[in-house]
Order: sequence, then C-alpha cells, then structure tokens
Amino acid sequence: MAEQRGTGRDTAAAPEHFLVVFPGYHRSWAAWIAQCLERHGHRATQQRWDPPREVSLEDSLGDLLLSSGRVLLVLNDWFFELGPRPAGEWNDALRGFVAAHADRFAAVNLTNRPLLPATAVLEPASLWGLSEEGAEERLLSRLGLERRRTPRTLPTQLRYPETRAEIWGEIPRRNPRFTGRDDLLTDLHQRLSDAEQGAAACTLLGMSGIGKTQLAAEYAHRFSPDYDMVWWINSDDRNIQRDRFGELAVELDLRSGSEPGERIRAVRDALRRGDPHSRWLLIFDGWDDTEGIDVLLPQGPGHVLVTSRNRGWSEHTEVLEIPAFLRAESTAYLMRRAPHITADQADEVAVEFGDVPLPLVQAASWLGESGMEAPEYLRMVRERKLTTVDEPTTGEGFPQSSMTSWSILLNRLRRSQPQAIDVLSLSTSFAPGRIPLGLIRAYPQAELPEELRWMSSDLPAWTRALDTLVNYSVLTRETRGPAGAEMGPHQESVHMHRLVHDIVSKLTSEESRATHRKAVRSLLAEADPGNPVDTRNWPRYAELLPHLEPSGALDSTRARVQGAVLNCLRYCFRSGEYKGGLELAQQIRDRWSRNLEPLARPMLDLTTQESNILRASGRFRDAYELDNGVLERLRAAPQRQEQGELRTKAAMANSLLHLGRYEEAHTLQQEVLVGNDRLLGPNETATLIARHNLGVGLRLLGRYAEAYELDLETLSLRESVLRARHISTLNSGSAVVHDLRLLGRYRDALSRQEPVVRLHVQVLGPLHPQTLEARVQLALCRRREGGYTQDVGPSMASLLEQLGQLHGREHYRTLSFLTNYGNFLREHGDLSQARDLIAEAEAGYRALLGPAHPVATGMLTNTGLVMQAAGERAEAMSMFESAMAGLTATLGPDHPWVLGCALNAASARNFNGRISDAVELSRDTLRRARHSLGEEHPLTLSCQVALSADLRAAREQEEAGKLEEDGLLSLTRTLGAQHPHTISARQRTRPYWDFEPYLG
Repeated sequence: MAEQRGTGRDTAAAPEHFLVVFPGYHRSWAAWIAQCLERHGHRATQQRWDPPREVSLEDSLGDLLLSSGRVLLVLNDWFFELGPRPAGEWNDALRGFVAAHADRFAAVNLTNRPLLPATAVLEPASLWGLSEEGAEERLLSRLGLERRRTPRTLPTQLRYPETRAEIWGEIPRRNPRFTGRDDLLTDLHQRLSDAEQGAAACTLLGMSGIGKTQLAAEYAHRFSPDYDMVWWINSDDRNIQRDRFGELAVELDLRSGSEPGERIRAVRDALRRGDPHSRWLLIFDGWDDTEGIDVLLPQGPGHVLVTSRNRGWSEHTEVLEIPAFLRAESTAYLMRRAPHITADQADEVAVEFGDVPLPLVQAASWLGESGMEAPEYLRMVRERKLTTVDEPTTGEGFPQSSMTSWSILLNRLRRSQPQAIDVLSLSTSFAPGRIPLGLIRAYPQAELPEELRWMSSDLPAWTRALDTLVNYSVLTRETRGPAGAEMGPHQESVHMHRLVHDIVSKLTSEESRATHRKAVRSLLAEADPGNPVDTRNWPRYAELLPHLEPSGALDSTRARVQGAVLNCLRYCFRSGEYKGGLELAQQIRDRWSRNLEPLARPMLDLTTQESNILRASGRFRDAYELDNGVLERLRAAPQRQEQGELRTKAAMANSLLHLGRYEEAHTLQQEVLVGNDRLLGPNETATLIARHNLGVGLRLLGRYAEAYELDLETLSLRESVLRARHISTLNSGSAVVHDLRLLGRYRDALSRQEPVVRLHVQVLGPLHPQTLEARVQLALCRRREGGYTQDVGPSMASLLEQLGQLHGREHYRTLSFLTNYGNFLREHGDLSQARDLIAEAEAGYRALLGPAHPVATGMLTNTGLVMQAAGERAEAMSMFESAMAGLTATLGPDHPWVLGCALNAASARNFNGRISDAVELSRDTLRRARHSLGEEHPLTLSCQVALSADLRAAREQEEAGKLEEDGLLSLTRTLGAQHPHTISARQRTRPYWDFEPYLG
C-alpha cells in the first residue's frame, strides 16, 4: 500500500515534472522554487515567459501545455502586465482556457497587492512575507507533494530570494518598472559564469541614456542569490571610486588603516583569495577613464561588471554592447507607465524618441503623471509650442524631440511645483552623478539666497519637491552609510544622470545658475572638515572634490571657499592621489592667477601643495623650478615676507636633495632652521620639520653621527610636543634608526625599529606609505644584523609587491627597494633574478634622475657586483671605477658612498691582477674611512680586511697579518663572532659594499 501524504517519511512515489513559468523580473524566485522541487525528488524546468502581444493569450498558454507535467505560474501584479495586455484579456483567458485545463495549471503569488479576479481559478499559494521554511511548506502543500525527511543535497545551494547577500553595498533600489532586456541579462550572466576564474569581468558599453546603469542594477537584484557579496561603486569620479572601493575593507573586517591605497590593496588581496567570500560581485558604474585599471580592477573567483562609454575597455574585459530598446520593449514600457495609451500610440511615441531608454522614461513619466493623451503630447513635442529657450544638442545621437520633451516637463513644473524647479536647478550646480543634496539641510548656516532658504527650514516642502522629481524620473534617491543605520542629513544624496544634468543645465537661465552656483560654493565651504591630514575626513573630501569645478568654487574669491579648495588639494597629496592633485593644482592656478597677486598668501599656499605633489610624483626638477620662481618674486617684492621665504626655501631644499645637490640643500636647510627657530620658536611645527629635514640632508652628505645626534633631539622634542603616536614622531623614530644602521650599530637599530613598526601599524595601518617605509627600514636592519636570513627574503619579496602596488614600479621608493632586494638575492645565490632587478632599478633611476645624479652613478657599483659574481671581472672593474670616479667628482673623496665604491674597485683590481694598484687604493681608502667613519665602523673594518688581502697578494705578509688580526678582533667586538661579516673575514672571503640608494 502506498504511504499517505503528510507523514513526513520518505516514500517511493514517482517524481513529477514541473514547468516553472516566470517573468524575467522574478528569475531568483523561479530558481529557488525549482531548487525546492528538486531537493524533494522532483524535476523542474524553468521557462522565462513574456508572450508577444500580437499572439493570443490562449495560444501562448497552450504552448506551455506542450510540456509534460504541470505548469507552475509565478505570479504577481507584474505578471499580468506582460505584453502588456488589458486586464479584460487576461480575465477572459483565465476564465476560459485556464479553467478548462485547471488540472494542468498551478500558481504561487509573490505580492500582497490584489490580483485579477479570475486568478482565483489558479488557487495561487501566497508566498509573500513568509520565511524560507514557511514558503517551502506552502509551495509543497499547494502542489500536493510530500516533504522528504532528508531532502537531497544539490551541488549549489541558492539563497532564499527574500534574504539579501551578507554584504549588500549601496545597490540602487530595484526599478519596479524595469522592462525587457531579458536576453541581454541572460547573456551577461552566461558570460560571467563561463569565464575563467580570475577573468570574469564584463563591460556594458553604450552611449549615455541607453540604460547601462539600470541594466547593471537589475542584474544585481535578479541574480543576487548567486552571490554572497554585492558591492556598487560609483566611478564617475576617481576619488569617490577609490574611496568607495576601499570601504569594502571595513565591510570585510580586514586589517587595514584608513589610507585609501592601503584599503584598496587589502580589499584586492581579499577578493583574489576569495576570503571571506568567494561568490562576490563588484559593479563599477560609469567608469569611463580606464587609467588606474591595474590598481582597482580585482581578480579572483568572483565577478566584475563595469558600465562605460569608453570602447577602450575591450582591451581589458569582455564587452557587451547595449543597444536601444527593441520596439516591443519600448511600447511595453510606455503602456505600463501610461496605461491609458494604445499600442499604436505607444509605437508612435517610441519612433519619435528612437527607442532610447532615457528619453522614453521621461516621456512615459510625463504621460503617466499628467494623464495627457499621446497625440496631444506628440503635437506639443513636434511643434515645440512650450519651448522657451534654444534647443540644446548633446552629441549623443538623441533625436531633437527628446530635448523638447524636457522643456515641456520644466514648464509644467514651473507652474505646478516651482520649488521642484529650485531643487532641480540647484542640482545642476553640482557635478552629475551622486549629488550630496543633504548638505543643504546639514548646514543651515550656509549663505543661501533668500529664495532658497525654504530648503533648510521647510522639511515638508523639501520632501514634496524631491518626491516630484523622483516621480518624474529626473532624480533617484540615494543614501550613504551602512544598511539599516540612521542617516544624518549630510549622508542624504540623489543621483542625476549625466545627460539629464546636461540638458537641464542648458534649459536653466544664466541668472538662476549663477545664484545656485554661489549657494553650492557656500555649502561646500561649510562642509569642509578643515583637517585633510586626519584620514577620518578623507571620505568627505573625496565627496566634495568633484563639485569644485561645476559650482565655480575654483573661481571664488572668498577666503572660506579658497580654504576649502586648498584643503581638497591637501587631501590629494595626503591620500596619494598625485595625478588628480596635479590636475587640480593647475586648474586652481589658472583661475586664481586672474584675480590674485602671485605673492598673495593663497597663491603661496597653492605653490607649497603643488610642490609637495610634484616631488611625491618624482618630478623633482619641476618642483624646484616652481619654488625657485616664487623665491625670486619674494626677494624682489618691496615688502619682505620672511616666513614665506623660509617656507619656499624649505621646499626648494627638499627638491635639491632629491636632485642630488646635497651641499646646496644643506645650506638652505640651515637657513630655514635658524629662521624658523628665531621667528616661531623651537617647538613650532615648521621648526620641527626643519630640524627633521636637516637630519635627512646630513645623512645624504654622509655625516651620519651628526644626523643621529640631531634626529635624537628632534625625536625628543616631538615626543614632548606632539606625543609618541603622532605621525611625525613616528617618522622621527624611523630616522634615528636609519642613522644607527648607517653608523653600523645594527643591533641597536633593530631593537629600536621593531617597536617603531608596531606603533606605525597600530596608528596608521600596515599599508600606509609611511608604515611601508618603516617596514622597509626594519627589513634592512634585519639584513644587516645578520641573524634573520631565512625571514628576510620572503619579507622583502612581500614588501616589494606592496610598494609596487602603492607607488608603481617606476617610483623612486620602489626603485630603491628593487635595488636592496636585488642585492640581497645576489648575496644569497639567486644571480639571475638579482641581475634583472638591479638592471630594472638602474634603468629606472637613469630615466628619473639622469645619468649624472649620485644615485644613478652609485647604481653602477651594484651592476658591477652582479657582473663580478657572474665571473665578468673586467666588465665589473669598469663599473666600479666609473662609479668611484663619478661619485668622487660630485660628492668628494671622503663620502661613505665613494669609500664603498673604492672598496669594490680595489677588489676588482686585485681580481684582474693589478695588485699594486689594489694595494694603493685600499690603503688610501682605509685612511679616509678611519677619518670619515671612525676606526670601528663596519665599512672601515671591511676596508682594513680588504687591505690585508691585497697585502698578502703583494707578499707583504707581516703587515697583512697584523691588519687582519686587528680587524677580526674589532669585528668580533662590534658585530659579534657569528655575524656574517666576521665569519667572512675569518674565512678570508673578500669584503664588498653594495650601494643602498636613498633620495631623502
């Protein structure tokens, strides 16, 4: 006897087959329903259904019955708009054809809104508002199916459609009027699913207004059960894009600081590893500038979706071109939004607007909201009876009629809702895309013109105006912050399409635009946090930055607005956005030069920031020329600005250091320190910076002991004035360690740098640029100390990768570490990779600095060491001699870099049989080293051991033995018996010196 239904026991009942029929909009529900049926032992086939309007409903429904088994319809009010068709046609089909085949049809209902009366024949089971378990129970009950005690385990477990992804980041609200595009969405999903792991990226390409953003948002909602993390990134502006990408670090609970580059690298690494989520989807909306792809475009097990107008994306991802609507999609959308128009009228409107989605949306909004008949609307558009300004053109290939339709809308709003026009016009004084309109209510003290003050005081009017614009599809609402969190006014924003922004701007009077731009400038100034050094303020600066140009803030002569502009530029420098910072600095200079004197305080502040960014970008000569021009003007001015001169000299000294002109820089640095100390006092920030910079200069001059004493004093002052965890105090801590290491006090350096790095990580995060430099210093300390050989190699490889991600391979800081890592690899036997890295660094320095720069010259000795290790002794000697001669000419004979090159040159002379020349050079080098560095410096002792080797080769055994014995004793006493230098000397391995490039 067969078991009775409802016992909860597994049975041997024959499996049934179900055809799950759904509109594309409910793909996720259909997939979950099919999964439920399969888990309980049945077969399910999913069929997306949108019967063409020209085919009768009876025929379309009859086609469904060609399948075996029962047909399960996934219903809501959207289902009955397929086509779309009049309600009467659906009711007739349900009462007739469906009722006649009631045993073959079943249905579930996904809405709490009323359905057509005749839907009762389907006896739909309502799944609305149920938990997953409740929905499954009701589904099986409606179909009369038994529930298995142990459901089958399927390879992929889909998430219940009502349960969002664990991380759901600012995805635009689902458009309940989304129409068609089903084949495009299916194609897109297939492309991403079929792509190789790590290369699942696709770009939706098309002109403005074609519907790329709507398509991406619908994809995120429709296929959300496939993903555990979905993250939306507005990419119209580079700074906002980077900030938004970096916010994922917080959502993923990654250990990273607040610096954007640091967060980005942490996020990319987590996405690549698929930890904590391997099923992720990232959507970059409006990414037209392909620069920076290597930094932001992630790889890994997840999927990437880009929307763009730039065809250059075909070189980086798959591309899916987005065409205009199909005619059936155009008419379906129009008839759903404006049910009173006929199919023929919808077709005529679609032709008028070329099936382009954005103008069709506006036309449908107008027809639906106004109730106007289509012939009257088309007559107004064609005759332009309501146009009050010259019709604009967009260059986007839109029909002119779409422009006229905007004039019609604006004229209607001027009569019926003038406050909506105020909000709309004000929005065009921001940049298109995300617009922080919440600033109006967050900063009521901003200087708004009288006619706009209602915006900050009359909340109901404000809400009505926004609702009107949203209803007419002019703006969409957005919010900032975590899901579910209470939003402050400054987090409220709207989104305005670029094309809508362009059209409305041209349809707004010059008088209104000027008034509104002034209001926006005032809001931006009020919203300036006032401290771009504080990384917690960086998201706000990233949000303000795009709006400086369209609001006219760059042209403002108000001190408050100019201060906000400069703070945005300081943010670019502090956050590492050098390219954008240089572009902004040039824009500011172009505008301010029209109204400000070259020596006005804002212009001097601008020069300081621009110079900082130029140097950070590696453009040292440009920075020097910029500051030198200002200094000449300051000196020629009738009234002296001593503080301005000192600030400019300090910047010039920094540039001179990077240019290798160390003596000139040192002279200027002394002047700056003395002047700041006299004018400001010893504890002021500018004076402390001057002390620190003088230490850098002394270090580059090879005066390590002086640098150490000065840096110790600066560290003590900063600990007292700024406290131990201040970023500048941490920098001084690393400077002291650098001095100790160059003085050969490797153990002391290592013991001090380990806590310095820990503090850097705690305060700034592990990937902040200054933290990375501190970690570099620690790796070099460990290498020189000699007891960490097994750990140093992997640590240096990791650091090199992180520096390359932060700065790029051609940046001077990356080149320095390329060199240090190459020297380490050569020293430990990986000659092939060492040669490649040293060659890359040498070429990079020559391109950046020119061949005569001390650092570019010093690189020759590293190349020589690689050649010597490879047995190319003659070529190596040529490199050593060239490096020694070049550095002697620029730095003098007693500089430590020259002494190191001389040590290598003497070695090469010995290996090439020039023994007497080697002895002569080694003797002179030892004498100079003792004078410059002291008797027990590691380099001095290396020179002593080298001289003993040359003397042995010259058969002067007695002197050689005495020097060797004294050298070994000193090495044992200072470095320890097991230090690599001591062991090498004991084994009579010839000492060498590798060049460690440093620009300051």
